[in-house]
Amino acid sequence: MPEGPTVRKFCSVTLPFMGQQVTKVGGSTKQILLQDLMEKKFQDCQVHGKNLYLAFCCSINKQEKVDNVSTQDNGKSEEDCSLISEPSTAPRDKITTETSEETLVRKWLRFHFGLFGSVRANELSRAKRGNKKGDWKDPTPRLIVHFDGGGFLVFYNCRMTWCSCPFVEPTSDILCPEFDKEKALRALSNPRPVCITLMDQSVFSGVGNIIKNEILYLARVHPLSLGSVLPVETLIALINYAVTFTADWLNDKMKRKALHYHIYMKEQCENGHPVVKEAIGPTYGLKRLTWFCPICQKLVRSGDIVQPAPE
Repeated sequence: MPEGPTVRKFCSVTLPFMGQQVTKVGGSTKQILLQDLMEKKFQDCQVHGKNLYLAFCCSINKQEKVDNVSTQDNGKSEEDCSLISEPSTAPRDKITTETSEETLVRKWLRFHFGLFGSVRANELSRAKRGNKKGDWKDPTPRLIVHFDGGGFLVFYNCRMTWCSCPFVEPTSDILCPEFDKEKALRALSNPRPVCITLMDQSVFSGVGNIIKNEILYLARVHPLSLGSVLPVETLIALINYAVTFTADWLNDKMKRKALHYHIYMKEQCENGHPVVKEAIGPTYGLKRLTWFCPICQKLVRSGDIVQPAPE
């Protein structure tokens, strides 16, 4: 699944189309009505964790606004009524600008990408290999949006839904300056495997499987070690690795540089030890493949003496 740095890269792909109007829409998605995007103007793009938000604007006259508001009492869903709601989270999220006869309405389209989701500008994705039958079939776009400037955006392998404003929790976003390290430290100190806590998006929003594997190896922490038995210094080091590794990855992505893996999908660690690959996750949740070196990343049990994490 695309992680925080990748989704921010997706956002940069959309920026050249900002201020342009939608002229044509296509794709296989059934999650939104494609015609709802027609003639709307692309106004803004934001990233929060692993979610991409695109803002589209249209104008309605005042009578339409009154009619839309009145539908709240006629069985309309909260999402339908949110078309003209005004969020109070931040000034930039203000969605209505009134003139003498019409109101400009901003509506956000939220994207959450699957394991292989992507966003492309002015090009379609092509098959890189044949399927089990030997057929070469190009991926099917979930959404294609054409703009009046002549270009288009293509979205693959993603879920999408309309919302009135982005969900903003900067203290949990690993790439935000407001990321709350104290909150992260409290979460990691709980008596559960640290690899599970690192994937908790309410605390480490934007962290995915690659980041999890890499920072656990860099901090020399076994993924199944309970946070409650690890030294505070080790947990702090793990958090710092999460912040710096994610920021460095984003910087490399913006420069079109490939990410260097230390342990992810490796057969040997950097010290030449055999790497173990194991599916690990919550008892009743999703298990994710985890790569770790049992020699460099020793499993810590209660009462063990642990050396501080490497700088």
